[in-house]
Amino acid sequence: MPLTINGQIVDPALIEQEFSNIKSYYERMSQVSCCERDSEFLGYAKDNITARVLLNQDAEKNGSLPSNAEVEAAIANLKEEHGGEEQFYYKAGITPEQEDLVRKDVAASLRVDNHLATLLGPEPSPTEEELRAFYTKNIDEFMTEEEVSACHLFKSLSQTNDRQALYDSLREIRKRAVAGENFEALAREHTDKEEKDVDLGYFKQGELSDEFEVIAFSLEVGDVTPVFSSHWGFHLAKITGRKPAEPHPFEDVRDDVRALYIADDRQKKTQMIVDQLKAAATIVDEEEA
Repeated sequence: MPLTINGQIVDPALIEQEFSNIKSYYERMSQVSCCERDSEFLGYAKDNITARVLLNQDAEKNGSLPSNAEVEAAIANLKEEHGGEEQFYYKAGITPEQEDLVRKDVAASLRVDNHLATLLGPEPSPTEEELRAFYTKNIDEFMTEEEVSACHLFKSLSQTNDRQALYDSLREIRKRAVAGENFEALAREHTDKEEKDVDLGYFKQGELSDEFEVIAFSLEVGDVTPVFSSHWGFHLAKITGRKPAEPHPFEDVRDDVRALYIADDRQKKTQMIVDQLKAAATIVDEEEA
């Protein structure tokens, strides 16, 4: 059933797309599996779409259309971001003859942006004290990334016809390493890497394969991983170092703190505007009813 905002029926496809985007985000963050939070994500999607519709309606009533020069500049920027005019048309799923549709959408988007900028007013000018307080309150936003280092033994599946024998041989090597033998020496002796480069150095999450990182970041320095497999072969590793996440010094991230302070201020004020528009709007969600 449709969501209607001040008499405007919202295309269910827009809500479905927003729902999919939100769910995909949480899946990437490993905070959801399957469907247990679908109703929550659907609520987020409807809130987001409602905010956009209300801001667009208010801009149509009270905002002014952007100039042709602003629209053309915005379209040129979109084409550049997409790698050129041909790629822009391809990714947008349109032909050059349909560019008027894009121009109309860009003009509407710019009108909302300009109207919202007028409602929000000038950017805040936080003091040093305010920035430091914001930095302390939001310290998690200014942390270094955790890193670990490892020594790595790799055996390729392409060089054997007996997968089980290869797996068993790595299990024996692991027993020797756990018993105290030098892991780096064992890795250099048995690795299938031609260059015998077994020291991975320090790495962050997202730099190596998921199979490797899930294990490496769950272990402590000195631990030897279990034998595990990937698309390329079998792996065995020893964690040789760890750099825990820690705050960047305020002086090093002052510009980032200020940018986030301003973005947070803009977001809060935008939400207040949306809340005021909601209070005065007629919103009917027949599915909820």
